[in-house]
Amino acid sequence: MMNRGQKSLFLRGRVLRGLLILVFATMGFVGCSKRGDSGYQGYVEGRYVYVSTPQAGRLDHLAAARGDTVNASQALFTLDQEPEHSAELQARKTLLADEGRLADLKTGKRPPEKDVISAQLAQAKVELQKSEDLLKSDEAQYAAGGFSLTDLISARAAVAANAAIVRQFQSNLEVAALPGREEQIAAQAAVVAADKAALQQAKWKLQQKQVAAPKDGLVFDTLYREGDWVAAGTPVVQMLPPANVEVRFFVPETIVGKLKIGQKVNVHCDGCDAEVAGEISFVSNQVEYTPPVIYSNENRSKLVFMVIARPAADKAASLHPGQPVEVTLP
Repeated sequence: MMNRGQKSLFLRGRVLRGLLILVFATMGFVGCSKRGDSGYQGYVEGRYVYVSTPQAGRLDHLAAARGDTVNASQALFTLDQEPEHSAELQARKTLLADEGRLADLKTGKRPPEKDVISAQLAQAKVELQKSEDLLKSDEAQYAAGGFSLTDLISARAAVAANAAIVRQFQSNLEVAALPGREEQIAAQAAVVAADKAALQQAKWKLQQKQVAAPKDGLVFDTLYREGDWVAAGTPVVQMLPPANVEVRFFVPETIVGKLKIGQKVNVHCDGCDAEVAGEISFVSNQVEYTPPVIYSNENRSKLVFMVIARPAADKAASLHPGQPVEVTLP
């Protein structure tokens, strides 16, 4: 089903086509009608720019109205930004957290953690010294015959165990001073890079909720009202830049061969203060027929070709799509 904006465009297009047909019928098919030796009837055509956004949302603010003339980058409309704003904030927090983990991997353990390991090492050294002193006493008693071999073996094992514990804490302290392994740092750096990309995407989505005019031009129509839900990719504003105004007229096959791209023309319209200068931008190579459509040597004069001319940029605003005009070749 078509939404409100699409229905509006469809009905407006049907009305415009109907008016053009009525005008041409009244003028006796103006495509080949002449007012003079070099005057040819035509009409003004507009190639509209339909401004939309790839994001969906509620239309919160419509900054332009039908008939306004806007400049490039001027705000046109804003959609609800809350979901995208929350996503951008979440991406920013995630990036900060992962950057902190990467920095931690590069710097090793924190000073308080190193202090804990140092204290454990000092305690292990005390236990080692104590066991060594007891071993000396036990060996002396064993030599005198007052100590069993089994107890002596246990005392020696205690010294060896305490020495191993000391070496363990010494190694822990050395490791605590080292940064993370290269593989861990590389993996965390990749996570940070992915977070940055996600943040950029979140920022882009947020920016798409505020849409500005892509060019200078006329706001021909607005297709939604504030509070309406706008689907992704659906036009909200219909613009007509001056450069997109063109004049279409038809010339007989006896004239088309003389026309060149860039050739100057003059456009006259009813009610215009003066003729509007323009230049030819397109000459069709496809022949068309005026009634009757049956081709014969007798009605070769019925063959016509469409020609498109662009009016001067500073005068294009005086011409309106669908307006009948007469084009003359200087």
